[in-house]
Amino acid sequence: MHIVSRKQPVLVVGGGIGGLAAALSLAREGCHVKVLEQATVIAEIGAGVQFGPNAFAAFDALGVGERTRSRAVYTDYMTMIDAVDGKPVADISVGDAFRKRFGNPYAVTHRADVHTSLLESVMESDRIELVTSARITGVEQSADGVTAIDERGNAYSGCALIGADGVKSAIREQLVGDAPRVSGHVVYRAVIDAKDFPADLRWNASVLWVGPKCHIVHYPVRAGEQYNLVVAFHSRQQETWGVTDGSQEEVLSYFTQFDERPHRLLSLPKTWKRWATADREPIGCWTTGRITLLGDAAHPLLQYLAQGACMAVEDAVTLGAAVRVKDGDLLAAFSVYERARIARTARVVLSTREFGRLCHASGVERLVRNSLWKDRTPERFYDSLEWLYGWKADNCLAA
Repeated sequence: MHIVSRKQPVLVVGGGIGGLAAALSLAREGCHVKVLEQATVIAEIGAGVQFGPNAFAAFDALGVGERTRSRAVYTDYMTMIDAVDGKPVADISVGDAFRKRFGNPYAVTHRADVHTSLLESVMESDRIELVTSARITGVEQSADGVTAIDERGNAYSGCALIGADGVKSAIREQLVGDAPRVSGHVVYRAVIDAKDFPADLRWNASVLWVGPKCHIVHYPVRAGEQYNLVVAFHSRQQETWGVTDGSQEEVLSYFTQFDERPHRLLSLPKTWKRWATADREPIGCWTTGRITLLGDAAHPLLQYLAQGACMAVEDAVTLGAAVRVKDGDLLAAFSVYERARIARTARVVLSTREFGRLCHASGVERLVRNSLWKDRTPERFYDSLEWLYGWKADNCLAA
């Protein structure tokens, strides 16, 4: 048996939400963990993020539920509005009935606030070591352990390795070597102070304005003091996966058919960040010996179901549960973890693509989309979301 080493740590490559969650989960099972982060400080960038009940179930299992809840904003509902005619398409209450059904809330927050909650718990653990300025470019393994090598040639030894190094994972590149699927969809993100946000749009809701080949999302973050703003569109040009500075002129050129209310938001940001997005085709194996993948490194998603971070923390909890049931046998645990996550995460990847297609529908397809949820009761919406939001830590290995 390949038992958790008392001398060598488990290496976690990546200090983002997934990497810190994995470190916490493994530490709770008695593992000593070394987190290798490429940045000079452990911090999170980005803007807003949405968390469903499945994420809060995972946060509770990691022991950070109270911290993440204290920094979240609890919306009253989620709404989709047709931006062509300004009419509601679907409204889903996320109040008491929603919480009773799924056992946890739906909330919105800033990525940095979630990361802070995880980091605070990591810093309190005497089983987790954080190493910064360690951009891992390769990994080697033997019968006895693994070695991660950074861009400066430094070597870090461990008994196993978790690749949680994001959408452009160097670990995945070495293990799988598959090409990203560049979507052609561009996402702009910004955070707006509440005082600058239009008063008639300061809704306590996650709002999705859907239009032909484009959409706008907004919701409150940081106790309602700011609003997260996201716009997405199908690019007219060939895109290369990556992040750059954006321009207001480009954004405005894509939203000519939009309702006047959300269109006002497009002139508010002083600066934009521009993401040319991509995902990958689901794979049936992301483990090789003592190395496995987690989060975006294992199953990168587009943004349409707001499940990227949610899947990463689910992964982390499932990995810890597998280590527990296999009594520290890491190779056996990696196999159990992978089997429990492959089908679920693949379903989320594919469902995300399909929901994105519905959001950006035009012509007759737009009419079909709008009729799909007409007069649907909250209970029917909850039934359709059960597969996603009904995930629980106590049966995470059931697959």
